[in-house]
Amino acid sequence: MYKNGDEPIFDNFAEPPGVYIREELEARGWSQRDLAFILGYSEQTITKVISGKSGVSAEMAKALGEAFGTSASVWAGLQKEWELREARDPDPSIKARAGLQTRYPIREMISRGWLEEAEQSVLEMQFTRFFEMADNDNVSFVAAARKTDERHSPEELAWLFRVRQLARAIAVPAYDADKLKAALSRLRALMVDAEDIRFVPEILAECGVRFVIVEKLHNCKIDGVCTWIGDEPAIGLTLRHNRLDNFWFVLIHEIEHVLQGHGKNGNEIIDSNLDDPFATSNLDAEVEAQEAVADDAAKNFPFPHDKLISFYRRKAPYVAEKDVIGFSSLNEVHPAIVVGQIQYLKGDYAWLRRWLVAVRQHILPTSVVDGFGTIAKASL
Repeated sequence: MYKNGDEPIFDNFAEPPGVYIREELEARGWSQRDLAFILGYSEQTITKVISGKSGVSAEMAKALGEAFGTSASVWAGLQKEWELREARDPDPSIKARAGLQTRYPIREMISRGWLEEAEQSVLEMQFTRFFEMADNDNVSFVAAARKTDERHSPEELAWLFRVRQLARAIAVPAYDADKLKAALSRLRALMVDAEDIRFVPEILAECGVRFVIVEKLHNCKIDGVCTWIGDEPAIGLTLRHNRLDNFWFVLIHEIEHVLQGHGKNGNEIIDSNLDDPFATSNLDAEVEAQEAVADDAAKNFPFPHDKLISFYRRKAPYVAEKDVIGFSSLNEVHPAIVVGQIQYLKGDYAWLRRWLVAVRQHILPTSVVDGFGTIAKASL
């Protein structure tokens, strides 16, 4: 110990605080009994501290500071440094896990059953397989996220690759674009009764299109995606909005991406916020054009969108429920389809809300599903 003014300076912290207390006693000619008397502690307590069997508490650090004319932080710091020196080195995997969790939602992926809790090397191996890459530094598969923030989030990428993982396990015949175009009329016929959406996965599979439902991860607003396993298309939905009108809009939007061949070669558009008219504002021109095509197909699928606009303008601002039911019947669609579109036009999502029937109970039993209480089985 060396002196610098009134504060002691220690050349290193290789010893417990008791060693430096002993030095202070020797410098002053005090015994341990003297220090016990000064501090008001038992001699046994002082002996344990000096021998290193006990540590210096915050209260004792203040008392030592008063006795030796130093700051309490000196003795508290000596104790903390000694404890850190003596503490066991942390598991090296902590730093690695922190790095993964900083970039990707690893904890949530484990809780969803996408990855298994394991020691670090095994976890990293699962991680690289999940994201279809050679190492865990960068996801090699690029996807453009449809959202007001032009960057794609780790949550969106994790969701996309789960869709791809599950889609690979689905056996379907070779993709046939002509069959898919022809199947649109069959899909159109399912829009009268909400329960009939249970036939959607089967119809798509017959055309060579894999259909997967993966519940979204926390803190993202994904609606769907069209992705490709080689030359074979797959459609993934989240059912973020548990409504019949939204289901059909997102589904037809993604089917149009498939028919147009959008999203091949790792250029997926992760469709988020499809109900937000400003969601494409930061996309590049090519992607924005593709989104416009898919949006147009979805808006005009059950009937020409201009027809709905004309109906709305004739009846607005007071659109009667009986008129909505009549328009729906005339166009052979469930009233939820019409209500949802008029809510969007009105900007009033409480209007005739009772008609917005839920869809999950109808589509989940016939689909490959991950989430909503289910963990799908897929090989890593």
